[in-house]
Amino acid sequence: MSLLHLAILLPFIMALFVPLFYKWFKNVHTGWFVLLLPVILFIYFFQYIKPVSSGSNTYSTANWIPSLGIQFTAYVDGLGLLFALLITGIGALVILYSIYYLSRAKEQLHTFYVYLLLFMGAMLGIVLSDNMIVLYTFWELTSLSSFLLIGYWHTREKSRYGALKSMLITVFGGLCMLGGIILLYLVTNTFSIREMVTQAPIIMDHPYFLPAMLLFLLGAFTKSAQFPFYIWLPDAMEAPTPVSAYLHSATMVKAGIYLTARFTPVFGLAPEWFWLVTGIGIITLAWGSFQAIKQTDLKAILAFSTVSQLGLIMSLLGAGSASLHFESLDNNMFSAAVVAAIFHLINHATFKGSLFMAAGIVDHETGTRDIRRLGGLMSFMPITFTIAVIGAFSMAGLPPFNGFLSKEMFFTSMIKLLEFDLFNVETWGILFPVLAWIASVFTFIYSMIIVFKTFTGKYQPEKLDKVPHEAPLGMLLSPIILASLVVLFGIFPNVLSFSIIEPATASILPYLLEDGEKFHVHISHWHGFSPELFMTLGVIALGTLLYIGLAKWRKVYRLLPEKLTLNKAYDASLRGLDKGSLRVQELYMTGFLRDYLGYIFAFFVLMTGWALFANSAFSFQIDGNAPIGVYEFVLAAVMVAGTVTVLFAKSRLTSIIALGSVGYGVALFFVFFRAPDLALTQLVIETVSVALFLLCFYYLPELQKREKLPFKLTNFLISLGVGTVVTLIALSANSQRVSETISSYFIENSYKEAGGKNMVNVILVDFRGFDTLFEITVLGIAALGIFAMVKLRLSKEEES
Repeated sequence: MSLLHLAILLPFIMALFVPLFYKWFKNVHTGWFVLLLPVILFIYFFQYIKPVSSGSNTYSTANWIPSLGIQFTAYVDGLGLLFALLITGIGALVILYSIYYLSRAKEQLHTFYVYLLLFMGAMLGIVLSDNMIVLYTFWELTSLSSFLLIGYWHTREKSRYGALKSMLITVFGGLCMLGGIILLYLVTNTFSIREMVTQAPIIMDHPYFLPAMLLFLLGAFTKSAQFPFYIWLPDAMEAPTPVSAYLHSATMVKAGIYLTARFTPVFGLAPEWFWLVTGIGIITLAWGSFQAIKQTDLKAILAFSTVSQLGLIMSLLGAGSASLHFESLDNNMFSAAVVAAIFHLINHATFKGSLFMAAGIVDHETGTRDIRRLGGLMSFMPITFTIAVIGAFSMAGLPPFNGFLSKEMFFTSMIKLLEFDLFNVETWGILFPVLAWIASVFTFIYSMIIVFKTFTGKYQPEKLDKVPHEAPLGMLLSPIILASLVVLFGIFPNVLSFSIIEPATASILPYLLEDGEKFHVHISHWHGFSPELFMTLGVIALGTLLYIGLAKWRKVYRLLPEKLTLNKAYDASLRGLDKGSLRVQELYMTGFLRDYLGYIFAFFVLMTGWALFANSAFSFQIDGNAPIGVYEFVLAAVMVAGTVTVLFAKSRLTSIIALGSVGYGVALFFVFFRAPDLALTQLVIETVSVALFLLCFYYLPELQKREKLPFKLTNFLISLGVGTVVTLIALSANSQRVSETISSYFIENSYKEAGGKNMVNVILVDFRGFDTLFEITVLGIAALGIFAMVKLRLSKEEES
């Protein structure tokens, strides 16, 4: 195991010590101890920038289950490094923010930071794992840890509801992805992502290609809250604000983006991939931005803005897959869409993180996030107002912030798609730039709502729970850093071009580069009077008009049917599942042992019978069988008679004797077939069993005379089926010889290996020593049991 593996596992190791820190240092906020870890990890991953940007990727393998092809291979390339820096960098800022946001006296800090570290480690595992099984393990761990984080305030019903909703939807997607992993393994015979990428042409020609691709997309869409699976994300706002800032700006919701980007080289050539990723992305962008304006809670607005921004990045990745239809970078205009996706992913992490923290500060210092109760806070919270302006204006795509640059690149990519001459883009493809522009107008409006409805307008102290004031410096520090990055990346965008964006793009589009070639990433503010510039001017103009007239046209939301929403469908499906499962449970959980045995035997007959029939396992060969003499016939008749007697006996004693005759008959069969050890064992067991039955039944009341039981066809068929299947299995088992008899091995090795001349003794004592030991143990326990029952003396009261 290397230092790289240790870096991934350190959050899990640290989580073990957090409760101790919390217990031993009660006067120190636990977050200070936890903060050290992401800072150290960020510095550690930062050193990979130079080798990765020069084209030298790093990987290290530790065996986990090598016989199944499952190794813990940690792999650092441009894409993985970008996400690792986001996870640790934003994670450090979020933990710093949480130290001032979460009260040491009121909150269970040890559980909060344990959950947060589990989540951080799981995210690092996702983005740095080359093995798909390992990636899936970490993937589901993010679902589990996010469930704990969202439901951190578990006494609140909304927290529990949001946590359950997020887990059900994301775990559903994760299971779909697991199906896709298995299908890809059947095609490629490997779990390594790098090896799968090299086999992309083979995968594409395979019949499993389309189902595997759809299953992977379900995993990505559910995790990244794409339409229609976005409904879990707004409810996840019930988590503490540091969690929201971490999950929605840099980590969990970006996992689906990461998966889509990572598997673009595998699936990206397919038209289904292009249409689904681009189409779902652009629909999510438009719908999320439209719904954000309807919200009145600051975090709810930010939640729907996250949905829309994730749709934007997803649509860019879909558009970028068009570049795979070119053999090189020459005249390849679509690789710029991938560059835009990477750049906007970074920008979104900075401006959305700062906005979430600003919303948390407003809530923390005023007691509410409802914009109907807020207003006029600019003079009370000037620093928070400045942070919100920078974050919101960047999200709206206004210069000179970084969001303006990536939005311009987004417009360019959507317009260029109209020049793509494959997949009938000339038909519905016109909707891409149209929806992109409309969604940007809505994005502009809700960004203005966040700023102006909160910090300007009329101050309403009577509607606030607290007297507003600026937050302490420690709480402001993290959003100030993020807002500074928004400005820095906006003014100097190329500071990231060759160190971060170019290596990440090369990881997504590896086939387009010749040896030593690199993507020429250059981001500039001015492109002349281009269509995207006029689109931006149109967004600002129309967005301003619509924001001013918001009260008039906002009534349009009332036209939407309230009962026909995805949330209503989700709730109805849960209620339906509850009722359905209850009815099924009532159907088979009758409380009668007879019914349970009926289900078990019916399942046995159907599954076993079908499996044997489907595999042609019923074959009967009598060649080589020993001749059946008159003694065997007589003994078999006695055993059948004993069995039938058990069914019709009217006293327990008769039943026990009849059952014993069957057991002793089996022992005699062993004698006939020259197996004295088995015969002896059977005799002992049978004797003990009969004695036990007699002792037990002695204390039971006499059997009552009952009316004749009615004939039940179901029971008769199940009984007949069980007897038939077992008999057929017993008869055909003798004919299923797949290898030579093992007797020659014992003949050859009994004396040589064990030094015994009696082969049976050698087998019992040496070759089957443990088996014999356990048999002796069973007999010993049975003997002790019967001895205890013989010695049992009940008191007079118990006897009466």
